[in-house]
Amino acid sequence: MTYLSSLNNYRNTGLLIMQLGLGAMMIYHGYPKLLGGTEMWAGLGSSTKYVGVTFLPVMWGFLAALTETLGGFLILIGLAFRPAAFFLMINLIVAAATHLGKGDGLNGAAHAVELAFVFAGLIFVGPGKYSVDKK
Repeated sequence: MTYLSSLNNYRNTGLLIMQLGLGAMMIYHGYPKLLGGTEMWAGLGSSTKYVGVTFLPVMWGFLAALTETLGGFLILIGLAFRPAAFFLMINLIVAAATHLGKGDGLNGAAHAVELAFVFAGLIFVGPGKYSVDKK
């Protein structure tokens, strides 16, 4: 498949496509949660019980919604990319644990697990040259 090897010249373009898509979708999922108010935050934050955290569910729910929204924006523009990817990875690990804890099985948790791995990989790869952080 040597005819595809020329795509190596476009790694930064590939990273940009991932940044835009993942960032936009995280904002899409996080913004309604952020606007949902304390009732939504309490429900969202109670998911932390599946990783052993049972205190301050409103705070954890707000932080999860903020992480999805602001973290998605930071991924999208490539600013504080690695810390944003780290916090999104943690958020998705909690989401996966919640699905597993509720008995949804691996099929229910698969999307969160997959995205957690994507963000874990992006922590190491970084945003590429098309980012606000570019030096």
